[in-house]
Amino acid sequence: MLNTTLASTIWRHSENSLAGKALLAVGGTVLLALSAKVQVPFWPVPMTMQTFVVLILGIAYGSRLGASTGVLYLVEGAVGLPVFAKGVGIAYLIGPTGGYLIGFVIAMYVVGLLAEKHWDRSVIGIIGAMLIGEVIIFVLGVGWLATIIGFGKAIAGGLTPFLLAEIFKIALAASTVPFVWKRLTR
Repeated sequence: MLNTTLASTIWRHSENSLAGKALLAVGGTVLLALSAKVQVPFWPVPMTMQTFVVLILGIAYGSRLGASTGVLYLVEGAVGLPVFAKGVGIAYLIGPTGGYLIGFVIAMYVVGLLAEKHWDRSVIGIIGAMLIGEVIIFVLGVGWLATIIGFGKAIAGGLTPFLLAEIFKIALAASTVPFVWKRLTR
């Protein structure tokens, strides 16, 4: 099956069950909230493990469930649940990190589509999918941040400090996800 995801392979009932999808989405938002709290303080954007979790959820859940999980996460934060790195509410969504947050949802969808086309089965495919997801997140994040603090400062504070950490996150995913698929298809 071309669009089989890790989640639907591991938990076969989730593919056709609304309750299973809801449980996966809520579980995904819990992982996103926890990853937001694992951080190195930077200004204006904190360094967290969120990009890793965002892209892994997109890969594991596929395009629709991945993006739905991302939207649910944003709604949780918008209504005041403490899921974001620093802050809550609509004001946080339009603050310095707003572009990154919107980028999360779009990246989850795109990376999920790529995973549905089996990009998640090889190291090269995972690296490609993760790089595309990272570009989406950082183009939207830095672009939005630039409207607040200017382009030069947005690059210096919203991209450059994160590059090495993002390379590490991509390497971590590339070394684990294809291994999981190999174990599942034995």
